[in-house]
Amino acid sequence: MIIKKFQAKTEAEAVEIAKKELGENIVVMNVKNVKKKGLFAFLKPQMIEVTVALEEEQAKYREKKPAPAVKPVPAPAPTPVAPVKPSVISNEQAAIEEKLESLQNLLEKQIMKQEIKDDDLLKEEQEPEVSKAKEEVKEESEIDKFTKLLYNTMIDNEVDEKYANQILDEVEKLQKPNMPIDFVLAGVYQKMILKFGRAEEIEPAENGVKVLMFVGPTGVGKTTTIAKLAGKFCVEQKKKVALLTADTYRIAAVEQLRTYANILKVPFRIIYTVEEMETAISDFSEFDYILIDTAGHSHQNREQQENIGEFTEALKDKENKDIFLVLSATTKYKDLLQITDTYKDICSFKLIFTKLDETCEYGNLLNLKLYTDSPISYVTCGQNVPDDIEVFNPQKTVKQLLGGKQ
Repeated sequence: MIIKKFQAKTEAEAVEIAKKELGENIVVMNVKNVKKKGLFAFLKPQMIEVTVALEEEQAKYREKKPAPAVKPVPAPAPTPVAPVKPSVISNEQAAIEEKLESLQNLLEKQIMKQEIKDDDLLKEEQEPEVSKAKEEVKEESEIDKFTKLLYNTMIDNEVDEKYANQILDEVEKLQKPNMPIDFVLAGVYQKMILKFGRAEEIEPAENGVKVLMFVGPTGVGKTTTIAKLAGKFCVEQKKKVALLTADTYRIAAVEQLRTYANILKVPFRIIYTVEEMETAISDFSEFDYILIDTAGHSHQNREQQENIGEFTEALKDKENKDIFLVLSATTKYKDLLQITDTYKDICSFKLIFTKLDETCEYGNLLNLKLYTDSPISYVTCGQNVPDDIEVFNPQKTVKQLLGGKQ
């Protein structure tokens, strides 16, 4: 794993520098303001430091390709820091420890309690060789116990056993004799962030209108999620938005979306057929976004499933489109698997998780990301429109999965 830091005036500029050097597969691990130093520090521009990670395999693959010409980065962005090897990741550990301080303290206290008896035994006088051997056994025992605590913490947060074991096994392969516990924590933290990958935020189309369709089971909050995104686009980004609904099964859902459309003063249309959807897309082709609500249905309802399939199939050949599967973080894991299996047969999708404020266990976010291999774009945590929605934050979620405070 390669870990590097980049500085620039803004986060976006720093990330762009990182991508030019390491490629598009980087994962942002930490973002912070750089403190200005020196007598005239107040005259210097504020800098942003971004820490990114890249798997070794991806780095090797990139090295095989001829390096593209890169335009020189304008001042005052400093030269990126050289790659940091796992054995010397003290700077990265410092950032991680800052994020996970409460977790670190908790785990260390538990380890200390569990090893009181072992510590007493090791205080006895022994021959130098025997003492050294027992000290090595103690270190191995500490690593094992610490790893077990991390495993139990993930399981308590409803991470699937398969994925928890997979992550810990991958970190274990990088361990060396007498390696400090900090390395295990840092390794697990980094691996989980890499497993989540980057959040894929909605971006406007380069040319024409961007069509966004939202699918998912009944009761997960699709319509409210659409209203939140529409509010963000209209109020914060000043974009032209149109709202469509194909949810003709529930009058309440139609009226709810109509009400939001009236508040936002944007066009609203009910569509009953694929032809009506295509007509609406053509009518609003000069807009920035078209958001389409669909009927929520049971994953066991074949007729409704086919109906959704017809609408998603009609978007298949459109270049500027995204389909989002909206899921509730409170749904049971077994049901989530069945739901995603149903929609995987219908279309390719990105994920949005709702109702994070109604649960304390976020393991299903990691489980579904790894099971579907679909990116997580947004999460919602309340009913307030448009405030209670945010771009998915892997660092924040991993911290919560490992027992850290929000």
